Amino acid sequence: MKLDFYKYQGTGNDFIMVDNRSKTFPKDNTKIISKLCDRNFGIGADGFILLENDEQTDFRMVYYNADGNESTMCGNGGRCIVAFANKLGVIQNKTTFIATDGLHHAEINNGIVSLQMIDVDKVDTHKTHLFANTGSPHHVELVENIEQYDVFTNGRAIRNDIYGTEGSNVNFVEQKDTNAFKVRTYERGVENETLACGTGVTAVAIGMHAIQKTESNSVDLDVQGGKLSVTFDHNEGNYTNIHLIGPAEFVFEGTITV
Repeated sequence: MKLDFYKYQGTGNDFIMVDNRSKTFPKDNTKIISKLCDRNFGIGADGFILLENDEQTDFRMVYYNADGNESTMCGNGGRCIVAFANKLGVIQNKTTFIATDGLHHAEINNGIVSLQMIDVDKVDTHKTHLFANTGSPHHVELVENIEQYDVFTNGRAIRNDIYGTEGSNVNFVEQKDTNAFKVRTYERGVENETLACGTGVTAVAIGMHAIQKTESNSVDLDVQGGKLSVTFDHNEGNYTNIHLIGPAEFVFEGTITV
């Protein structure tokens, strides 16, 4: 079959987008999805996203990791699908859509997408790290000299040795200012470092606030692919009105035989 696709990126986190409102894409074929995401034999991407119809909201987001398996929420993918829906004319500048972790509200203005994330009512703190689920599971660990840090080796070890078969995304963090942090992320499903991770920087922002590394409810995150910000409300350990904010950019479109 011939597949029309669109390529988007959000701070270097790149995705293949497919308009599946006609429900013609073979969603259960993990081999096709993994091949499309392969950077040598396919289009190349960190993830694969279907935009589908939904009866209650503007659209449904269905997200797959680069290995072809359907996965949990992807923050940058969520921002990119908002830009994609806008390009298709499905939405204007505001939207409500459904994803695997529930309902999301978002707004797009001049290529910048503000995506409301799920509320977080629990941050697990440990001596060496913290853990939070921001739509996807995230291990967060403070390190020094992050630019020289071996993210791949250490991230893979933590992902497998601590979290087992299901795994977790692993974020390494270095504080740069009172409300600014540098973040590098090893993503499960991609099984490598990515240039950005939206749910990851959300976990970092909330986690750094939870352990009092910052008192601000607006946190700047410097990732390998650019800059993101996270804002939130906080009340007695509960984090609500969380927004992931940053650019989402159309790269190219094409047709491929699968």
